[in-house]
Amino acid sequence: MRIARFSTGEGVAFGVVEGAQGEEFVSRVAGHPFGEIQFTGERYPLQEVRLVTPMLPSKVIAVGRNYAEHAREMGGEPPAEPLIFSKPSTSVIGHGEAIVYPHKLSERVDYEGELAVVIGRLCREVPVERAHEVVFGYTCANDVTARDLQSKDGQWTRAKGFDTFCPLGPWIQTDLDSSDLAITTTVNGELKQSARTSQLIHDIPKLIAYITEVMTLIPGDVILTGTPEGVGPLDDGDEVSVGIEGIGTLTNRVVPRD
Repeated sequence: MRIARFSTGEGVAFGVVEGAQGEEFVSRVAGHPFGEIQFTGERYPLQEVRLVTPMLPSKVIAVGRNYAEHAREMGGEPPAEPLIFSKPSTSVIGHGEAIVYPHKLSERVDYEGELAVVIGRLCREVPVERAHEVVFGYTCANDVTARDLQSKDGQWTRAKGFDTFCPLGPWIQTDLDSSDLAITTTVNGELKQSARTSQLIHDIPKLIAYITEVMTLIPGDVILTGTPEGVGPLDDGDEVSVGIEGIGTLTNRVVPRD
């Protein structure tokens, strides 16, 4: 099931995306999609609504250097334990929204295509074998990073935390085996990253168990699982797309900050 959050110009609602490719429509659901889905009977052609970020998470927990070749391209070996950091909720934007380049503060902003996990229930200290019980679904993510500030600061809060630096979307896929999915990133149509989620060093159940040993996760929270090798810079006007098998494609354009 594809759960979308959308705007018709008269407010924002949740819906289920249905129909064949090119003929999709959104069936509106009552309230929040967690729990039993109740349809309102309202339906809209997908091309006539605006998709917005599929969730408004209280927090985004990201994982660094979780593909071996990416760890090496960043000048290090893969970490023995998951390397986690956070991105603020204010960094989240949706499909089609603009990534804003902060030229006054950074001279290099990079894309990082990733698989994102959306949490579906309040959870803490989740055993690995029960991790699947707390997953609501999956979506595409771009862990946009001010690479020069990441190196300069030594910790990653500023580099990862700018407004618009966490695109998510286009929707949440709830019925998916995430263990071996193709993931690609393109910039202006040129392939930059290509990998499979089976190459993750620390898989999703381990990440959920590790993170929930530290903090409580609530419905709508997001885990970014790491980016493969091939990260690189963005510039004003670039169109960056993250595509994941079984989910769809997240596309955003880069614009300068006023």
